[in-house]
Formats: sequence, structure tokens, C-alpha cells
Amino acid sequence: MSTELPEPAAPPPTGAESSPAPTRRTFIAAGTAVGGAVVAGGVIGGTILADPEEATAAERPPSSRVSLTVNGTRHTVTVDNRTSLLDLLREHLGLTGSKKGCNAGACGACTVLVDGQRHNACLTLAVRLEGAEVTTIEGLAEGDQLHPLQQAFIDQDAFQCGYCTPGQIVSGVGCIQEGHTGSPEEIREWMSGNICRCGCYVKIVRAVEQTAGRK
Repeated sequence: MSTELPEPAAPPPTGAESSPAPTRRTFIAAGTAVGGAVVAGGVIGGTILADPEEATAAERPPSSRVSLTVNGTRHTVTVDNRTSLLDLLREHLGLTGSKKGCNAGACGACTVLVDGQRHNACLTLAVRLEGAEVTTIEGLAEGDQLHPLQQAFIDQDAFQCGYCTPGQIVSGVGCIQEGHTGSPEEIREWMSGNICRCGCYVKIVRAVEQTAGRK
């Protein structure tokens, strides 16, 4: 007969020996899971905060209709409110004579005439030109007859690469119309916003002088 006594049963767990307190990591994981379930439940249950059409409209940039006359032709277009006159001319109307140089108003390659005044097209918002009359390099000649300043640029050999030439000519036309051709120094001052990277400034001034009737 065995003299061994049975082992006593393990005591029931006390409150002090319950599962350990949650750590910061387990707390964050649990919170994330619960939040995801709430969001998923909202979607599954059909609760959508924004209507799809409204969301699409919110993503679409604001646009406006603008009517203006370019080189004698009336145009009415709908454009993004942020569209510059330069991009309107080049991208919407196909008038690529005005060049995009610095796109910051520092080189003058995009110069056009707006109601007879010189403007940097890259800095001018198209939507602000309702009813305006715009003249670009394409609008200076009359058919096959070059504008006198265009001819003067040829006579004086006032260009090399030609990239800045459209802006130089349009700016020169504005300079002449404004009456700032009293001397070579005055011409240089009032044409100083137009940069020629090839350095043809002397011949450009001569071309403006020729057109102004001084030579």
C-alpha cells in the first residue's frame, strides 16, 4: 500500500495574478484596430461623407470664360483661372511666336501689347483681360508686308538665335509708340526689360532708331 499523499490542487488565481497590464505597444495596436473597424463599418454600412460627384467637382480647378481680341480676331475661351496670357496664346490659340523664357517676367521674351501697352504675358492672368485687345508678334505684319521694325531687324542684323526676337520687336514697337526714342541711351533704358543672351543690343537699338525715323 502506497504511503504517498496526493499533491494538493493548484490554488485558483487571485486578482493580483491576472493577465499583465497592456503595454504602450498593445494599447496603440488595439486602438488602431478599433478605429479601422469603425471606419470600415461606416463604409460597409453605406455611410460616405462626400458624394462622388461633389468630390470630383472639388478636385476640378475653378475656371472662367473670357472674351478678348487677339490680333484683330475675337476669341471666347474657358480657361483655368490660373492660366497666364502666355499659356492662353500658346496652348489655347496656337500663337507660339511669344516665347516662354524665364516665365517670371525677367527676360521679356513673352512681351505683347495689351490695349497698346507693353505687358509680360507670363505674368498676366488671362481671366483679367475681358474685352482687351492683344497684339502679338504674329499680328504686326500685314499679310506679306512686314512691320517696319521687323524689316529694320533684318536690315540691321539685330538677331542671332532669334529666341528673344519676337519679344524684342513687340517691345520696340511699344517703345516707339510711347515716344521713348529720343536717344540711344533712352532706347536702351526703355528696352532694358528685354534680354538678348546673344548680345545684339547695339544692333537692336539701331533697328529701333531706324524705325523711329532717326536713321
